[in-house]
Amino acid sequence: MSKPGKTGLTRIIHATAYSLQGIRAALKHEAAFRQETLLAIILIPLAFFITQDIVKLILLIISPLLVLTVEILNSAIEAVVDRFGEEQHELSGRAKDMGSAAVMFSLVITATIWGFIVYDTFLK
Repeated sequence: MSKPGKTGLTRIIHATAYSLQGIRAALKHEAAFRQETLLAIILIPLAFFITQDIVKLILLIISPLLVLTVEILNSAIEAVVDRFGEEQHELSGRAKDMGSAAVMFSLVITATIWGFIVYDTFLK
């Protein structure tokens, strides 16, 4: 059974508006997201100068977008945990730490991809 509400193109338009609100909120409230956005703004155009190989280019572009995706999910986890109070709780701390670990893994993935492709292109 589906939820009542908007369907078709109207649903897509509203979903897009909600997504843009989420991006604006992350840019306004999350310093890490702003820093990673700046990194993506630098890296994505740079990718076109590093390689003409389509697979490598896709990897170079997708990897900073992965960081932004994971960071926004981590920020959402933190917002929900904080919504329920400031008191210390083991599960709250665990949720926040796991979200942070996911961001770290996405940064390691990005650094690894960029490192190997730059090495292969310029230093090999």
